[in-house]
Formats: sequence, C-alpha cells, structure tokens
Amino acid sequence: MKLSNNKLSSLFFLLLLAVIGFACNTPTPFGPVYDTEGNLARDAEIIADFLETAEIDSLYRIHDPNGVIIIVQEEGQGVKPGEFRLIYTNYNGRLLNGTMFDTNNEDLARENDLYDANRIYRIFQFTLGSGEAIQGFNIGFRQLKSGSKAILIIPSTWGYRDQERDRIPANSILMFEVDFLGFE
Repeated sequence: MKLSNNKLSSLFFLLLLAVIGFACNTPTPFGPVYDTEGNLARDAEIIADFLETAEIDSLYRIHDPNGVIIIVQEEGQGVKPGEFRLIYTNYNGRLLNGTMFDTNNEDLARENDLYDANRIYRIFQFTLGSGEAIQGFNIGFRQLKSGSKAILIIPSTWGYRDQERDRIPANSILMFEVDFLGFE
C-alpha cells in the first residue's frame, strides 16, 4: 500500500505531536501523558515523611538521584552488577502502609493470602537493564553488592505508574525487602 505525500505528512505530524507531548508531559491526540516530574515530586515528599517515622534498621542509605531509596541492612561481600547481568534475588513487596502485595516466598504468600496455586515460587531472576523487572529494581540493584540484604523504596514512576495491579493501587510507592543472592 502506497501512501500519498499528504497522508505521509499527516502521519509524520501526528507522530511528532506524540513525541513532543511525551517529552513535555502534555496531552496528545493519543490521550493524557504520565506526569513523571510531578509524580516524582509528590512521591519524594511522601517517602521523606515515611522515612522520618519508619523504624528500619540499616547500615547506610543511598538516595539515588532518580528518587529510589536503597536501605542497606546487610552488606554483601560481592561486587555490584554490571548492565545486562542476570540477577538472582528473593523479595517481599509491600506498600508503605505495610500491606504485602507480592513475594516469591511460598510460605509468606500463604500467610498473607497471596498464594496462587498456578504460580511457581522460586528465586526471582531478571536481567539488569532489560525491562524484565520494574525500573526501580534496575536502579536499586545497580547500587547493591552481591550478597546484600536491603529495602528498596521505589517511587511510583519507577514502579507501575498510574496502572492498578492486583493489590497495588495506581501511583503507589513500592517497598521491597530484597535478598540479593548473586548474579551471572
């Protein structure tokens, strides 16, 4: 199918509007655009308030420039992983109010009414930087040494944004307890 110059020009114009709208966080003909900066600013305030009162033991905390907080509870003896390394970890995901929404631990899943008979509970693995896990995992695990135990506090922008997921409301800040088992 051959497109005329007018149709090509119109198609190019719509694509350009979409790109400009995405870059500027303004509405496009394709619907509203996620407000990255606004949500990061909102989440930063909520996280700061949470950390003022949360009693979380830590060796140290890393405040990543992207807004992810890495609370190292046990320092691993390994090295930090490079891009596209296969990461192995156990995790428990919670909302800031403490509600668990996911875990790869079958016993914890049963205790928290999360058990799914169709799921295989095993060590979670993902390739760093590949898009196989939420962006907050990529940001957090880049800062951890293999063998570390930590809590990752992930702004909604680097989690599921404005999408609802099972037990996760839209625009939720996520908190993961992770046990970084190693990488290849």
